Amino acid sequence: MSTVAAASYDAKGVEEPRAEKKPLKPCCACPETKKARDACIIEKGEENCGHLIEAHKECLRALGFKI
Repeated sequence: MSTVAAASYDAKGVEEPRAEKKPLKPCCACPETKKARDACIIEKGEENCGHLIEAHKECLRALGFKI
């Protein structure tokens, strides 16, 4: 008798994704606010984009990042 454990498969024979999730990284969190913040900084300079910078920080804080 084999001691190798079988992987779980759905009805189509495709392996089911694992329930394990990798922790979210700050660089990948809040893509909408990050994109707007970065575009503003490039176009207008950091000193003119404080409201978008703060909005991005608030989004990150809401996800549990300590900034």
